[in-house]
Amino acid sequence: MTVRPTRSSFPGAGALRETGQMFALGLDVVRGFFQRPFQFREFVQQSWFIASVSILPTALVAIPFGAVIALQLGSLVTQLGAQSFMGAASVLAIIQQAAPLVTALLVAGAGGSAMCADIGARTIREEIDAMEVLGVSAVQRLVVPRVLASMLVAVLLNGLVSVVGVLGGYFFNVVLQGGTPGAYLAGFSALAQLPDLWISELKALIFGFIAGVVACYRGLNPPPGPKGVGDAVNQSVVITFLLLFFVNFVLTTVYLTVVPAKGS
Repeated sequence: MTVRPTRSSFPGAGALRETGQMFALGLDVVRGFFQRPFQFREFVQQSWFIASVSILPTALVAIPFGAVIALQLGSLVTQLGAQSFMGAASVLAIIQQAAPLVTALLVAGAGGSAMCADIGARTIREEIDAMEVLGVSAVQRLVVPRVLASMLVAVLLNGLVSVVGVLGGYFFNVVLQGGTPGAYLAGFSALAQLPDLWISELKALIFGFIAGVVACYRGLNPPPGPKGVGDAVNQSVVITFLLLFFVNFVLTTVYLTVVPAKGS
């Protein structure tokens, strides 16, 4: 007797299927951005909620990030005899890399997990199915406002992390390592350029979109039972972290290839 292979007969079939469904949800969300009616009240509530649970941890994490980068780079450039470039190296590392990643990790860990838990609880209570029966799109009603909220908060928090991180790096370099304020600022103005800020904000926008889509997808597809909601929250955070570092690598590579360094 011949046994036909099932849908999950080859290794990785389930992961591949999950990836395709998550990508499809992302496309539905993008299409929902331009559809009406837009749930403005839900968007405002979710934006305030994500900001309220993320702003303080993000600011507190930004200070040691800026300090570590400043101290490490300060020690390195001192050994190389390039103290004049300390400001540029520190600020560019914070703005281009640290700020978007810190923002996205906090938005995914605090706001994304809460979104996943909320939608997952609605799913196991069959509220999502009831909405579909009534002809209400769960994506348009619940997912789109949450994804937009995570994108908005990520962009705004990215600016906060950049400012706090740069100020922290300045303090630790000038006060603890004996650097001069003039050299710090001169090095920054010599090598930094406006596209560095644009790529930072673009990264934060894309990272916020990824965090929101992954959280909502896992919330809409949790394992059965109340325990499944907790598992879905853990999975959403882990998946988001993995995607963030991969997308950050791609965006950084493209940016450094397309945008020439200042003075080159």
